[in-house]
Amino acid sequence: MSIGKISKISGPLVVASGMRDSNMFDVVRVSDSRLIGEIIEMHGDEASIQVYEETSGLGTGEPVESTGVPLSVELGPGLISSIFDGIQRPLNVIREMVGNHLPRGIEVPSLNRETLWHFVPSVSQGSVVEQGDILGTVKETDVVTQKIMVPPGVSGTVKTILEGDYKVTDSICIINSQNNEEVSVMLMQKWPVRQGRPYKRKMSPDRPLITGQRVIDTLLPIAKGGVAAIPGPFGSGKTVTQHQLAKWAEADIVVYIGCGERGNEMTDVLNEFPELIDPHTGKSLMDRTVLIANTSDMPVAAREASIYTGITIAEYFRDMGYSVALMADSTSRWAEALREMSGRLEEMPGEEGYPAYLGSRLAQFYERAGKVISLGSDDREGALSVIGAVSPPGGDISEPVSQATLRIVKVFWGLDASLAYKRHFPAINWLTSYSLYAESLGDWFNENVAADWTRLRQKMLTLLSDEAALEEIVRLVGMDALSASDRLKMEASRSIREDFLHQLAFHDVDTYTSLKKQHLMMKLIEGYYDMALETLDKGADIARIAQLPVREAIGRFKYITEDKVDDEYERIHKKLVNELAETLKSEEEF
Repeated sequence: MSIGKISKISGPLVVASGMRDSNMFDVVRVSDSRLIGEIIEMHGDEASIQVYEETSGLGTGEPVESTGVPLSVELGPGLISSIFDGIQRPLNVIREMVGNHLPRGIEVPSLNRETLWHFVPSVSQGSVVEQGDILGTVKETDVVTQKIMVPPGVSGTVKTILEGDYKVTDSICIINSQNNEEVSVMLMQKWPVRQGRPYKRKMSPDRPLITGQRVIDTLLPIAKGGVAAIPGPFGSGKTVTQHQLAKWAEADIVVYIGCGERGNEMTDVLNEFPELIDPHTGKSLMDRTVLIANTSDMPVAAREASIYTGITIAEYFRDMGYSVALMADSTSRWAEALREMSGRLEEMPGEEGYPAYLGSRLAQFYERAGKVISLGSDDREGALSVIGAVSPPGGDISEPVSQATLRIVKVFWGLDASLAYKRHFPAINWLTSYSLYAESLGDWFNENVAADWTRLRQKMLTLLSDEAALEEIVRLVGMDALSASDRLKMEASRSIREDFLHQLAFHDVDTYTSLKKQHLMMKLIEGYYDMALETLDKGADIARIAQLPVREAIGRFKYITEDKVDDEYERIHKKLVNELAETLKSEEEF
């Protein structure tokens, strides 16, 4: 253990001398208040420390004590439904102890040391196990069962293992390792946050993460184990979009990181999530959620650590074979914390003052996502999908954080302020957004949903693109200058925008749309366009085709409950055929 003295204080940065025996990223305790910090730079015997708590009142000469271990998180029963700060201190426990204000230097274990968890072994005495093998299970909530795994680097023969009620610090199994040492395995294990958890191999993502949001699932899909960015200006709906994904995405576990967000937004999350009913299980959404709350008024250095804390917890559940969705809101605030610490270290600034290593740090974070075969003899398959919000100043995505993120992620859901002002939500701009998974996931959609899924998707994108080009002409010379077929394109595109892409997050039915219903909606819009085009070629009037009563029925199809979609689709399709036939007949009579 190394003990030094404070020689310089600059906001959250403290420089301590006499720390020659310490290592990079060691956790330290600063001053007699025992503020927690982390060594981020070493020069001789001087260590630069980012302190995760308020440093006001510190003075030079006060002691700094190194713990000799890197910043780590505790992984075990008790994680689910918990609310932690950026360095995994349990905020609900601290509130019960000392009230609403977080005191400095408080030391509370991340996982409750008194709670008893019922452990059920899945291996027996004498079994040969390797790293990552499942020793047994603990029922953590009604919907999540934790699988207690052999820690990485440990293998051998099980000497003792018993069913029973244990605390997280109790030994539940003793393994005779291959070098004849006895290794005691607890319900809890620790892992350094800046080091990715090991796995056997990473696989190519080949299944979509179904979200029930039409603009995402149909036009801009994300794969399980994929990475996505949601950049957008203030008020464009980043947080609501992430809330929808947290609630509806087909993920077993949700990890939500509020990184530098406004306190009132995080308060909404903390209040809403426990009350939200998980549509997949019928239980509270918190029964499969871990929240990391590090708001903008909390010390800036802890913001830098929060995304690593969150993704390490997510990797732990991924290793059990679960599909995990991680929401980081927002990486821009994390980058601002990085910039502040870099400035206090007096490093050479890069573009807009961000450190030159901004891109590599972002890549290190996003690359921890993926679909993997976990350690162990059973070849468990787990997936960690990362969806990061980006808050570019003024909505300008040419700024460094957005550009560095775009070079890494494969899905870009660009939120548009003009769409948000028109009350079009989700305000994802379909012309500027993209998904590099769309092509590889096309085969899955064609095989598991409908054989014509990819064709319908491409047709919708083509119509929307054509509409954008025709709008330039309309603005210049008016709608009357368009040919009848082009006016029909504009009408079909309006149906796509207003009926398909516009989705109400707070409507009981429209908040989630199954893939089957999305496919039927696409077929209705395509049916209107194709049949109207044929009718138009036979001499029908475009104005009458545009005002067909059936179009309102097509628009209201999204409010039909899932159990009635087949019958309603048939009814609307017949109505469409009849109305177009009537239109053509009246034209011929005229």
